[in-house]
Amino acid sequence: MSELATTIGAVMQAKRGVVWSTGPSASVFEAIELMAEKEVGALVVMEQGELVGIVSERDYARKVVLQGRSSKETPVAEIMSSPVMCVSPQHTVGECMRVVTDQRIRHLPVMENGSVVAVVSIGDLVNWVIREQETTIRHLEAYICGGAGQSV
Repeated sequence: MSELATTIGAVMQAKRGVVWSTGPSASVFEAIELMAEKEVGALVVMEQGELVGIVSERDYARKVVLQGRSSKETPVAEIMSSPVMCVSPQHTVGECMRVVTDQRIRHLPVMENGSVVAVVSIGDLVNWVIREQETTIRHLEAYICGGAGQSV
């Protein structure tokens, strides 16, 4: 199976991360503070258990800093991206790479049975492909080296 045909479900199992979220009424400052603390680049925005948006460091830079707004006075709802482009665990790595490239986004919430079960970033996708290609190369090297000296 090609690394691009692998499902996001497999990437999620390897990642084993927590989905960090904030509410739409939280201040942008609180959201950025949580992102820094948890070392993530985006938070899903949840309201009464429903996904209503996603807020990222990019949103902060472009919609708060560059516009001279106050991060302590601006609610997340004013800068979050909504509606949110989502995928399911059954989507492939290749499909997700196309979505992030075509939509020019860096984070994809993964939805299953109406709940956000993970967030995969473009970095997660690229790292998955690199690791899978390294494994393939090691297997090919072992095959070639193991086959050297054997008659055909």
